[in-house]
Amino acid sequence: MSDQPLGKHRSNGPEADALCRPPPEGVGRLGSGPSSTEMDLIRVHDDPTALDGKAWNALLDRQSQPTPFMRWEYLAALHASGSAVPGTGWAPRFVTVHRDAELVAAAPAYLKSHSYGEYVFDWAWADAYQRHGLRYYPKLLVAVPFTPVPGSRLLARDEPARQLLLAALAQLARQEKASSLHLLFHAEDEAPAIEAQRWLVRQGVQFHWTQDTAAPWPDFNAFLASLQREKRKKIMQERRKVTEAGLDFSAHQGIEITPGLWQFFHHCYTLTYRAHHSTPYLTADFFEAMARDMPENWLMFVARRQGEPIGVSLVALDPVRGEAYGRYWGCTEFVPCLHFEACYYQPLQWCIANGYRRFEGGAQGEHKMARGLLPVGTRSAHWLAHPQFSAAVADFLQREGQGIASYVDELREHSPFKAVP
Repeated sequence: MSDQPLGKHRSNGPEADALCRPPPEGVGRLGSGPSSTEMDLIRVHDDPTALDGKAWNALLDRQSQPTPFMRWEYLAALHASGSAVPGTGWAPRFVTVHRDAELVAAAPAYLKSHSYGEYVFDWAWADAYQRHGLRYYPKLLVAVPFTPVPGSRLLARDEPARQLLLAALAQLARQEKASSLHLLFHAEDEAPAIEAQRWLVRQGVQFHWTQDTAAPWPDFNAFLASLQREKRKKIMQERRKVTEAGLDFSAHQGIEITPGLWQFFHHCYTLTYRAHHSTPYLTADFFEAMARDMPENWLMFVARRQGEPIGVSLVALDPVRGEAYGRYWGCTEFVPCLHFEACYYQPLQWCIANGYRRFEGGAQGEHKMARGLLPVGTRSAHWLAHPQFSAAVADFLQREGQGIASYVDELREHSPFKAVP
């Protein structure tokens, strides 16, 4: 079904009417303004590598919260490497909207046969469907596979194009007989368009480090000095354990990450999954593509003892926006506190030294707060076709959201930083 047309829509003006649940059977007229000759062509693609990468990236760069993970090269590599493909439960259904041959909206969508690799957990919903004799899979998912990094998901030139994209996704869910449609870790400015369609909203929390813009920390020692005494003391103790184990670190950015280092990283990456009795999501071919096509977006920290590497962490970079994202790590032997050093202290020290403004530590992990990463809200949106289950999930999400809000308030009362006079 590669490059399958989903429909055509004639644009009628700059303003879009709000679309309501359930989604329309077809993509209808969005506005009531003056007539126009512009024609919107909506297509569904099952091969991301066949998309116009230059046009995709140009549209991404216009968004409020672009990340390297939404670049065409990243998404194409997930497919070409066999990491996110139908055989692993990720069947691509990318949706694009072209207006007079120009790409004006796009979203990475997948038809899913499970809920692995998403980090917004709906296993209980799937179980409830099954217990009532209903089918939860397939479901339609708009997300970056295996990547819980908030950012723009509904790429659009303007709000009418974004509304049309949402309507097209809803129509696709209907055509695929999906039980539901899920939009994970979307940007804040995408919320109004989503809420206009009355999707269910789900709150989450992650832990991010942000440079103090009022009084920037000039180095890691200054950052440590801003923490409460017991937090500072614990970090220094943890770092000392790594040093006393005879380890030293080196940082490698971009083309400085040699093929040998990439191979060592992938070995350690697979060991981490093996230790948790799990299977790695990403193949060696994926990381080879990253080294070839996006080298400027990667930073690797290597731990060595007497010159021999024993541990490694991989951090994604957005050099333009000064943002870093902790992604993966692994080691060939256990060393106390090596994880904290490789995944938090080395990246934070590097970010401060190189003028980066944000470091995201990944999904979950309240322990990150003691290391200077503070709670940040995340968002996802959900549409369920079954009216009764939609109502039940809406009630659950309301109660869950209240609990998360209280949890975040409580966390903020226990800041690891010294009180500001």
